[in-house]
Amino acid sequence: METKNENSDVSRAEEMKNQANEAFKGHKFSNAIDLYTKAIELNGNNAVYWANRAFAHTKLEEYGSAIQDASKAIEIDPKYSKGYYRRGAAYLAMGKFKDALKDFQQVKRICPSDPDAARKLKECEKAVMKLKFEEAISAPVSERRSVAESIDYHTIGNKPRSSSFLPTKTALAAVVAAVMVVAVRGFATTEILMVLVSVVLGTYWWGSFSGSEVEPQYSGARIEGEEVTLEFVKQMMDDFKNQKTLHKRYAYQIVLKTRQILQALPSLVDISVPNGKHFTVCGDVHGQFYDLLNIFELNGLPSEENPYLFNGDFVDRGSFSVEIILTLFAIKCMSPSSIYLARGNHESKSMNKIYGFEGEVRSKLSEKFVDLFAEVFCYLPLAHVINEKIFVVHGGLFSVDGVKLSDIRAIDRFCEPPEEGLMCELLWSDPQPLPGRGPSKRGVGLSFGGDVTKRFLEDNNLDLVVRSHEVKDEGYEVDHDGKLITVFSAPNYCDQMGNKGAFIRFEAPDMKPNIVTFSAVPHPDVKPMAYANNFMRMFN
Repeated sequence: METKNENSDVSRAEEMKNQANEAFKGHKFSNAIDLYTKAIELNGNNAVYWANRAFAHTKLEEYGSAIQDASKAIEIDPKYSKGYYRRGAAYLAMGKFKDALKDFQQVKRICPSDPDAARKLKECEKAVMKLKFEEAISAPVSERRSVAESIDYHTIGNKPRSSSFLPTKTALAAVVAAVMVVAVRGFATTEILMVLVSVVLGTYWWGSFSGSEVEPQYSGARIEGEEVTLEFVKQMMDDFKNQKTLHKRYAYQIVLKTRQILQALPSLVDISVPNGKHFTVCGDVHGQFYDLLNIFELNGLPSEENPYLFNGDFVDRGSFSVEIILTLFAIKCMSPSSIYLARGNHESKSMNKIYGFEGEVRSKLSEKFVDLFAEVFCYLPLAHVINEKIFVVHGGLFSVDGVKLSDIRAIDRFCEPPEEGLMCELLWSDPQPLPGRGPSKRGVGLSFGGDVTKRFLEDNNLDLVVRSHEVKDEGYEVDHDGKLITVFSAPNYCDQMGNKGAFIRFEAPDMKPNIVTFSAVPHPDVKPMAYANNFMRMFN
C-alpha cells in the first residue's frame, strides 16, 4: 500500500513539474515556482525539480533562492550538471565570478564534450581574469581623485570660437609694448617682465582654448550658455526618441551640474507637497526610455506644478539607459524641485559592470563617462519622506528594530554600496508575507514582515512605506495590511515578463495613494542587455 502511495506521489509530482514547465515557457515565473514547490513537496529527492525552481528564481532575480535550490539539487545528485550550471549562473548574476568559475569548471568536468559548457567556462574565466587585473591596478580609496574635478566641459569641441583671434592679437600687442618699453626706457625689472609674460601667455591660452564650440555639423539639441532649459530638454528627448545622440559637451555639462546639485543634498531628503497639490512616485525604469516617454505622456512632464520622484534603478537591463539618465539629470538641472532622484541597487559599479550600463556608456559616450557616472551615482540620496508621513526607499527596511530617520540622515552615502548595514538594506531588502525577518531571496539584504514595517512606521510617526525593486504583474502590489506599496515602472520588463508598469499619485493634504497602471509601448529593435558582458547575454 505504501509503495502505491509513493508511486502516486511520484506521478503527481511529474504532473506538477510539467505544469510548472508550461508556466515557465509562458513567462509566469512566480506561478512556475509555486508548481515546482508542489512537485518538491510530493517528491523532494528529484534534483531536476530543485534545479528547475532555481532557474525560475533566477528569472525573478531571486539569486539567493536560486543558489539554495541549485545547491540542494547538487546535494541530491552530485553528478547532475544542471545543478552546478544553475548555481553558477546565479553567482554570475550577483557578480560572484570566482564562485561561478568553480561551478562551471565542475560542469566541464561532468560534460567535457559539451560546447555550451566550454563556452560559458571560457567567458567566466575571462571575467575573473579581468576582475583580478582591475583589483591589481586600482588605487586605494583614500588616493582616488574625483573624475568630475578633472573635466572642463567648456573645452570640449573641435572648433575654437571665431572671436578667439582677438585675445591672441591682444597678447601679441602686449609683447610688442613690453619690448618698446624696454627699448625706450632702457630698464625693466625681472619681476615686471615675468608678470607681463604670464598675463600674455594666460590671455593667449584662454582665447585659444576656453571658447571651443561644438562642431557646426552637429544637428542635435544645444545648451545655450549655462542654463538647461525646457526647450533643450524637449528637443533632447525628441532626438533620443529618434535614436540621435547628444554631444558629449552637453552630456558632460548635464552630469557635472547634477553632481553639484546632488552633492548638497542630505542622505534622507524631506519633500513638502502643499495642500491642493499633487506628487508622483515612479519605480524602476531600467533603461526603458520609450516607456519613460509614455509616463510623461500619461502624467505630464515634470515641473514645479507636477513634481516626480524616481525611486532608483534608472539604468541597466534595458538598452536605452544613457537616454534615461541624461533625461532625468537634465530635468534635475532645469528645475531641481521638479524631480527627485533616489539611489537604487543598480546605481553601482558592480551592477553596471554586469547588466549593461557600463557597456552602453562606453558605446554611446566614452570611458571617462563610465567613471563619471559611477562617481555621481554615489551622490544620489538614499531615501525620501513626503509630508512627514510617507517613507520612500528603493529596497526596504532593516535587520534591526529601532532605526530612526535621523540614523538614515547620518549615513555617509558617498561610496559604493556595502554588502551589509543600513545603506545595503535600504537598497536591497524585500518584504515577505510572514512576520519577522528572513534571509534574502536575492542573497543580499533581508526579507522583512508586516510587523517590522508596522514598528518602523510607529517609531518614526509615519503612515506608509513606498518601495520599488521588484517586478510585479500589475506594476504594483500592496502588502503588510496596506502599510507598504511596491511600485515598478518598467512594463514588460526585459521584453519578456509581460507585466504592467505603474506610478503613484499623491494628492495633498490627505496623501492617499492613487495608483495608475500602464502597458509597454514599442521601442526600436535593440534587445535588453544588448550592451551587457558576453557571459550575461548567454544567460538571457
